[in-house]
Amino acid sequence: MAGLNAFGRLLTVTTFGESHGPMIGCVIDGFPPGLAISAEEIHAQLMRRATGQSRYTSQRREAEDVKIVSGLFEGHTTGSPIALLIENTDARSKDYSKIKAQFRPGHADYTYHHKYGLRDYRGGGRSSARETAMRVAAATLARKWLAEQHGIEIRAWLGQIGDLVCDQHFDESVIDQNPFFCPDASMIETLEDFMKRVWKSGDSVGALIRVEARNVPIGLGSPIYAKLDTDIASAMMSINAVKGVEIGAGFASVAQRGTEHRDEITPQGFLSNHAGGVLGGISTGQPVTAAVAFKPTSSLRLPGQTVDIDGEPAEVITTGRHDPCVGLRAPPIVEAMMALVLMDHVLLHRAQCADVEPQQPRIPT
Repeated sequence: MAGLNAFGRLLTVTTFGESHGPMIGCVIDGFPPGLAISAEEIHAQLMRRATGQSRYTSQRREAEDVKIVSGLFEGHTTGSPIALLIENTDARSKDYSKIKAQFRPGHADYTYHHKYGLRDYRGGGRSSARETAMRVAAATLARKWLAEQHGIEIRAWLGQIGDLVCDQHFDESVIDQNPFFCPDASMIETLEDFMKRVWKSGDSVGALIRVEARNVPIGLGSPIYAKLDTDIASAMMSINAVKGVEIGAGFASVAQRGTEHRDEITPQGFLSNHAGGVLGGISTGQPVTAAVAFKPTSSLRLPGQTVDIDGEPAEVITTGRHDPCVGLRAPPIVEAMMALVLMDHVLLHRAQCADVEPQQPRIPT
């Protein structure tokens, strides 16, 4: 990684700002010149992850109007650093004043306080999901570049919420037609009832998000320290509230036999994709797949035990606007991190292997 708040090797994205600060932003460095991009395109992606889009997410409503303040000339990237800014217009810091001296269980309050000696108690500060808006903004450019240059398409969806499996029947056209990013139309009513019950209870629930990148070329990634799957896992784990990442079959491979898990190869192509499109850290040309586990929301209106900054016992209740399931807004964020990793690796591959001819024969994928 390029720094404590920066991501990537050749394509780097540095984010800044806090949940309840005046604005959030990012600087994209190493982006190639010539891509046509507009603030409207970025705004469209930002609204996919925005709060207040349905009754099942936090009712914080941000305009998500992005300002492109550098790196563009006549609507095209110039090759110089691209700076993006978004103002925070609907933060309610007073919601947190009652708990400024208390640590919310499951939150970063405790660790921030002990690491830095102070913390921004308004929302989650840098640990808030608000920061991920800038990842989605930056990745809008990466997604468009990957699609235009390589035909790469990235799609994420809700695979599971609580104990409900949501993608047994998969229809991609349904994903953006409901507030859950669910690919199974028959599950929508069940999900609505489930989330109403969770909301009324005052509790929260976790979710599993699946992502697939298609048309990924063979050869992205490197052995050992720059493996494609290593960087994907690291990128996904950097998202707020993520507690687990699988590549391909993931933990299910523990119960598989080698004869099942190995992806046998024929002249017509691979017979399966348990490896998730990556072998030895290098892409195979198959779809690159991952699954990302999001924990239940930690900010709850139900009372819980904690301690205050003096180490004294206390009861904490978090008021304000919070998601009963942070995973419901996560698919665009997961897509964003996949896009940033893939573009970074495309640039790395070009830098190292631009003059190397692809080996033949190549099997269909």
